[in-house]
Amino acid sequence: MNIMKRYIKILTVTLSLFTIHYSLFSQTPDQLFKAAGSPVNPKVAVSWNRYNDHAAITEICKKIATAYPDLAKLESIGKSYKGRDIWCLVVTDYKKGSPDKKPGMYIDGNIHSNEVQGAEFSLYTAWYLTESFKDTKFVQELLADKTFYIIPTINPDGRDSYFHAPNTGSSPRSGVIPVDNDRDGQVDEDGYDDLDGDNEILIMRRKNPNGRLRIDPAEPRRMIQVGPDEKGDYEYLGLEGKDNDGDGFVNEDGYTFEYDPNRDWGWGWQPNYIQNGAYKYPFSLPENRAIEEFVMKHPNIAAAQSFHNAGGMILRGPGDPNDLQTYNAQDLQVYDIIGKKGEDLIPGYKYLVVYKDLYSAYGGELDWFYGGRGVYTFSNELWTPYLFYNKDATRDPQDNTSFLFDRYTLFKDAFVDWHEYDHPQYGKIEIGGFKKNFGRAHPGFLLESDAHRNMSFTIYHCYHTPKLSVDTLIEKDLGDGLKQITAVIANSRLMPTHSSQDLKYKIERPDYITLTGAKVVAGMIVDNADLNITTEQKADPSTIAVRNIPGLGTITVRWIVEGSGKYTVTVDSKKGGTVSKVR
Repeated sequence: MNIMKRYIKILTVTLSLFTIHYSLFSQTPDQLFKAAGSPVNPKVAVSWNRYNDHAAITEICKKIATAYPDLAKLESIGKSYKGRDIWCLVVTDYKKGSPDKKPGMYIDGNIHSNEVQGAEFSLYTAWYLTESFKDTKFVQELLADKTFYIIPTINPDGRDSYFHAPNTGSSPRSGVIPVDNDRDGQVDEDGYDDLDGDNEILIMRRKNPNGRLRIDPAEPRRMIQVGPDEKGDYEYLGLEGKDNDGDGFVNEDGYTFEYDPNRDWGWGWQPNYIQNGAYKYPFSLPENRAIEEFVMKHPNIAAAQSFHNAGGMILRGPGDPNDLQTYNAQDLQVYDIIGKKGEDLIPGYKYLVVYKDLYSAYGGELDWFYGGRGVYTFSNELWTPYLFYNKDATRDPQDNTSFLFDRYTLFKDAFVDWHEYDHPQYGKIEIGGFKKNFGRAHPGFLLESDAHRNMSFTIYHCYHTPKLSVDTLIEKDLGDGLKQITAVIANSRLMPTHSSQDLKYKIERPDYITLTGAKVVAGMIVDNADLNITTEQKADPSTIAVRNIPGLGTITVRWIVEGSGKYTVTVDSKKGGTVSKVR
């Protein structure tokens, strides 16, 4: 018992000393000076100069939802192949209306396992909106009007595999469903062989007096090609690994063929012999199917953003070169205004079209959101070498920028020096190269900056989802106890309540404009106010169904009512929200 008492006393003293130490050395609010545009004393402290695995993402999501219960709710929208939760943070001002009654902005990241920073960029958006709400009027107004559906990672299995298993910067792209790529009956579920046990898959090279490579005298870590009349000293042997199944090929069951989660969507889908990477059928992957079901349940989603890497691009569809008719002129005006604004907001990024400026891609998420749901959608390819020195990178194959940046800015932290290894098939070789956290992923000090700029683009995109108002109510006495009530409904943002694709396939129901509080005799849409041309709606005249409320435009409706007194005009639009006016 005495021993226990002494233990408790020692523990108490230790905790007291820790508390004193913390109070002496931690910062207090009065010691801090706010930097413009950044939360000064966040409730949820997050360092945005590093990457988080699924467990860390889960913890941050839960902390945000707990710290801001009136602004953020957390839900799991499904499970990954290995049973991990696919988290969604729903961010809006819950005191200013139901989230599903406001225009929705959908954001996701990390559909490809190695394209990791999309999760941080998505999560940063949720964190910034909640932490900035208290002292930023724009954010207050935004969350009063809009709802953000933020899914940091679509692919939690692949994300954790990328971090915790040996990989290159470009692998894996898929999740973790094993595939026997060479059909020999054996599957290497662990991917590449980490020969030297450093959790990196690098490059193997071997000395060869007839090789086509030599060491760059200006940068000893770098290999350069020799000229046609020169002899080299080395040859490349490919990625670090070995022939596990004795068929003469290295690593082929790891990642030579991968299903591509961004070829699994139900718009323009093609089988694998046409579109390399396609899996069994549209939405055959459980993660993508969870997204599809979530989006179908939230018809208020009017805009969407997915984050990939790399290249510094703001992409719109189509990916399918045969699908040009889907993107018509009216919708392209909206895309072009927002996309070109993105070039200003995110230095070094270019607004491009997938099929025209990159390659053909069938069954992509980008095309499904727009083609299948009528949602204006962008996909940003995060990271560009422009960010090295804030200037366009050279296309010279002898360019040394990555090595210079690593040497002078990262202090050689991004490169594993060449070192010898006895390979079971190749004999004495050397292993070295850039780590998986460099080349496609942001260095830490650039991560938060680019996250903020990309967030500003998605906020601009969200801002221009429909903003409706009952702009004008005009009354006219018709005699005999009848009154004419004309309502002008305005949309002060770029996006209409229905995209052209939505209207073409009647994806979403019409917008409803309802008059209550008076007996409605007739209801009509005013086609031309000057010429008094109208189209009467004979069925249910109190609720007028309109096909669309244009962006930066108006629509006019009219009722003939009996009697007098107060009445209310309400606009109910799936993608434009609900507004009303009492008269």
